[in-house]
Amino acid sequence: MIWVILIIVALVWFSVSYLRGENLRYLDRPPQPSPDTRPSDAHHAVVEQLRGFARVGEGESGFGRIKAIRELMDSIPAGKSYASTFTRVQRDGISGEWVQSPGVDTRRRVLYIHGGAWFAGSPLSHRPVTDKLSQTLNAAVFALDYRLLPEYRRIDGIVDSREGYRWILHNGPEDAEPPDFLLVAGDSAGGSLTLDVIAWARDSGLRMPDAAVALSPSTDTTMTSPSLRDNIETDPMLGPAFAKLVKVPTPVLWWYYWFSWRIPPRDPRVSPLRGNLEKLPPVLIIASEAEMLIDDARRYAAKAQAAGSPVQLQTWPHMVHVWPMFTPELPEAEEAYANIAEFVAALEMPKQVQAGSA
Repeated sequence: MIWVILIIVALVWFSVSYLRGENLRYLDRPPQPSPDTRPSDAHHAVVEQLRGFARVGEGESGFGRIKAIRELMDSIPAGKSYASTFTRVQRDGISGEWVQSPGVDTRRRVLYIHGGAWFAGSPLSHRPVTDKLSQTLNAAVFALDYRLLPEYRRIDGIVDSREGYRWILHNGPEDAEPPDFLLVAGDSAGGSLTLDVIAWARDSGLRMPDAAVALSPSTDTTMTSPSLRDNIETDPMLGPAFAKLVKVPTPVLWWYYWFSWRIPPRDPRVSPLRGNLEKLPPVLIIASEAEMLIDDARRYAAKAQAAGSPVQLQTWPHMVHVWPMFTPELPEAEEAYANIAEFVAALEMPKQVQAGSA
C-alpha cells in the first residue's frame, strides 16, 4: 500500500512541478467593470456566422475534420477585395507570401504569424489581416506559412517561426537588405509564436524587432487561466470548439501534451507567459473581455510589466476571438487597426524628432 501512495505522490509532484510549473494565480486580478457599450450590428452578424462555423466537420473524425476546418478558414477571404498584391515565396527553407499595398516602403516590414490552433490557418486565410496591416503601417508584410500539426511536430512550427524572423532580418520583397523598421505580429496560436520569437531573438543576441503585436494570443498551454472556463458561453468562436476539452482534468491535458509534443506544457517555447519577460521590445496585446483567452493576455501583460517590459494590453468588451480578422465589416476591427497605427506612430515619434534635430 505504501508503494501505491508513493507512486501517486510522485506522479502528482511530477505533474505539478515539471509539467505545469509555477502557480500563476498571483497574476490574476478581479475583472474590472466593462464600459456600458454594445457591439455593432455587424458584430451580431459575425456571431451568427460563427455559429454555422461551429458545425463544420460534424460527423467527421480525425484528419477529415481538420481538413474541413482548414478549408473553412481558407474560405473566409472569399469575395473580399484587397489593395495589396500577394507574392508567393518558397526559398531558403522559408515559405510564405509577401503582402504589399501600393507604394509601401519595403524597408518597413512586418512578420505575420497566423493563428489556427497550430493545426489550421494559412497566409490565405489571414489575408484580411495582412492586407490591412500593410495599408495601415505602410509596410511590406511577410505572412509565414509554418508547418502545422498533426503532419508535423509542435516544435517544427516554432522552428519555422524563428527561422522566418532570422530570414526577414536580411530579406525584403525586392532585395536582400535589412529593414529600417520591423514588427512581429500574430493572432491566437500565432500570437503565442510571436511572443516566443521576440524572447528567442533577445536570448539569441539578434537584432530585436522594433515592436510586436499579439491579437488574442494564447500564452500558456497549461490551461490554468480562469477565463478558459469562465468565458466558454461568451466566446462564440472558441467556446463550441474547446468546451469539451477544458472539461478534461488539467493534469490529464498536461500529460497528453507532453506525450504528443515531447515538450512539457510549462516550457516557454509553448507557454511564453512562463518564460523570462524582461527586456522585451514594446508589445501591444489586443484581446476581448468575452473570449476564453482573455486571462492569458492579462497574465502575460501583468508579468511583463512587473519585469519592466513595455507591454500594453487593450481590451474590448463583447468581441469575438481575433475580431480584427473581420475587416472591413466590423467597425471594431477598424478601431483595432487604428490603435495599432497609433501604437507604432508613438514608437517612431522619438526617432523622427531625433532625425529632425540632426
